[in-house]
Amino acid sequence: MPAICGIALGLCLFSPTIFGQTTAATSATPAKAVVFLGDSLTAGLGVQPTEAFPGLIAEKIRAAGLPFQVENAGLSGDTSAGALRRIDWLLQQPLDVLVIELGGNDGLRGLPIKSLKANLQAIIDKAKAKNPAVKIVIAGMQIPPNLGADYSADFARVYAELARENNAVLIPFLLEGVGGHRDLNQQDLIHPTAAGHRIVAELVWRTLEPILRKG
Repeated sequence: MPAICGIALGLCLFSPTIFGQTTAATSATPAKAVVFLGDSLTAGLGVQPTEAFPGLIAEKIRAAGLPFQVENAGLSGDTSAGALRRIDWLLQQPLDVLVIELGGNDGLRGLPIKSLKANLQAIIDKAKAKNPAVKIVIAGMQIPPNLGADYSADFARVYAELARENNAVLIPFLLEGVGGHRDLNQQDLIHPTAAGHRIVAELVWRTLEPILRKG
């Protein structure tokens, strides 16, 4: 399984994007909310918002006629601590499904694994406090072994532990089939191209669709 080469560290202004709308067939029922909380991968750095995997998921939701709207809460350069600081603002709106894609920047900066896990757990706790029925999907990440094999292994293990401890659904590696593939990444060899995002969207959709169909 190829490991991601890195995640951009540059910051950008946070502007969540709403992609989905209630379909005519379900217009009598208010749309539920799927929030993608992440960094530059979720934000879609280098591609159009509709080409990033959350935008592609919104298209799939509309095509399936499911009563969900998508909010892209990705912020380039974000860390788990940064996402924790802004989760309260996000939780002012309804939240039914939370997809968490975080940790790449923590790993590249060599931040403590314990802090990564604690921050992600705090995000999950806050989401559950807002809506005890919220469904959590955790997108796992991998980092290069620059900081040592033990650090890389412990980093990857955090996601499986969080999923197990919170009865969450795990996507073992968000960039499966994309990370490390030059033709599917931009010139920085970090961020997927539009074609790479399509592969990521298919991977996420295989996990997310059954959850959404259960309501």
